Amino acid sequence: MKVIRMNDMKGRELIPGGCAKFAHSEHMTFAYWIFSPGSIFPMHSHVHEQIMNVLQGTVEFTVGEEQGIYEAVTSIVIPPHVKHGGTTLTECIIVDVFHPHREDFAALDRNE
Repeated sequence: MKVIRMNDMKGRELIPGGCAKFAHSEHMTFAYWIFSPGSIFPMHSHVHEQIMNVLQGTVEFTVGEEQGIYEAVTSIVIPPHVKHGGTTLTECIIVDVFHPHREDFAALDRNE
């Protein structure tokens, strides 16, 4: 069993106003984010299937051609290779789950 204590981890500001902590398994990555109001995640895509979970706050978010405003507690399923991005309207806590695991995020942990 692998136990990851997120409260013991130092967060990383990967985008302005967005602090992230990561947990990785062989097949998945879990990202815990705290965002300031007005944080922007630019439109992007990746090979990973993603489920974005808004646990606190409000975010304006676009997946493909669909745009909406989402509040806690909402989950958004993002298929692989589909462009997505958004802006936080309030302070937000968001948890992302990725499959397969994000090697780029795992590399950050190895370089600590």
